[in-house]
Amino acid sequence: MHTIYQYQEFISEYLQSQYEPKEPKNLYEPIHYILDLGGKRMRPVLTLMSAEVFDADYKRALPAALAVEVFHNFSLVHDDIMDDAPLRRGKKTVHEKWNINTGILSGDAMLILAYQYFEKYEPVIFRKLAKLFSKTALEVCEGQQWDVDFEVRNDVTIPEYLKMIEYKTAVLVAAAMKMGAIVAQTSEENANLIYEFGLNLGLAFQLQDDYLDAFGNPETFGKQVGGDIIENKKTYLYLKAIEFSNPAEKEQLLHSFSIKMDDNASKISAVKEIFNSTGASQDTQKAIEEYTLKAFETLEKMDISEDKKAMLKDFGENLMGRNK
Repeated sequence: MHTIYQYQEFISEYLQSQYEPKEPKNLYEPIHYILDLGGKRMRPVLTLMSAEVFDADYKRALPAALAVEVFHNFSLVHDDIMDDAPLRRGKKTVHEKWNINTGILSGDAMLILAYQYFEKYEPVIFRKLAKLFSKTALEVCEGQQWDVDFEVRNDVTIPEYLKMIEYKTAVLVAAAMKMGAIVAQTSEENANLIYEFGLNLGLAFQLQDDYLDAFGNPETFGKQVGGDIIENKKTYLYLKAIEFSNPAEKEQLLHSFSIKMDDNASKISAVKEIFNSTGASQDTQKAIEEYTLKAFETLEKMDISEDKKAMLKDFGENLMGRNK
């Protein structure tokens, strides 16, 4: 097994080896631009790690890992257009650097390029990877649409919210891990268990992201703390606060989330106070812990060595041990 840093290096090297000058430049340069912005590349890392957990050479999983990375970045290009976002990883978004039409077309090309990486595998593995990928890609789109729908709804339920983050975020984490298992040609049971591990870890990760958005350390979180509150996003924290609040707290929350304010600092402070007083913040932390433990429970059922179970558990604990 390798370290996360080594896996990241393997992915970067493989990505660079795939670049070749192509025309038209305005289609391919934006693709190289977004992929070169980097990030942690956690999803493709999981594909390589999963392949090695099931005793395959990580090199065999590189095309599948890159398919995951290209698809993820395709979704970011289109999400940024939908959100009218000016920055991605501290740099101009594709549609800002070029234009919206280029962003749409380059994103479309990335989705097709992602599929092409599966062509590097023999038919039986190609079929399994493509089937999983198609299912996952559609679920990600469904999750994104639910996220958009929820912005104008005041009756979003906790189960609906959990389904949205499962589709928008967790299924791609789960699929990335299962792709490594498919490439390694492990048992179907092992492949399904590593998918469940990734799905529950992905849910815990997204719930923790919601929590850290409100209560994280600005110096270590990497994003603006309170961004979800400013944008009136109905996160798990918000939905739990609505559920647990008394009439006065509920009225204040509903009012705060129906307007845009000039004084964001006082809005963030007031909302966080309600998150704490209602017990929503504690309940969110409890849900994060429950999904993390659920992920770890699947490890016990996997037919792999104890040291590999320990390694996957360590990875999960490190992922969930982000600075609060």
